[in-house]
Amino acid sequence: MKNKIQIQPVMDALEIIGGKWKFPILYSLCGGKKRFKDLLEDIGKITPKMLSSELKSLECNGLVSRKAIATVPVTVEYEITEYGKTLEPVLRHIQKWGMDHRKKVINNLN
Repeated sequence: MKNKIQIQPVMDALEIIGGKWKFPILYSLCGGKKRFKDLLEDIGKITPKMLSSELKSLECNGLVSRKAIATVPVTVEYEITEYGKTLEPVLRHIQKWGMDHRKKVINNLN
């Protein structure tokens, strides 16, 4: 009998970190604490509303922490948690794979 591939853990992971924006947000935060505006600039085409929603989801799942600093106006910083940092090797591997894939696709088109 063949080893059964366990799809459910993959589905669980994608439920938490899947979608268009969560990986880029987490990858950006691997570089250190960021303010909301910095994340908007890093990620590019994401809307503030979507970024806010995705950050809340990542925070609820323990991957990102949010810290409000009593300034005028209030400064909010986001940081990847220790638990979130366990995804860093995966994020870096996907980034490398993406770079290699782009090279392969670009080379095949030329």
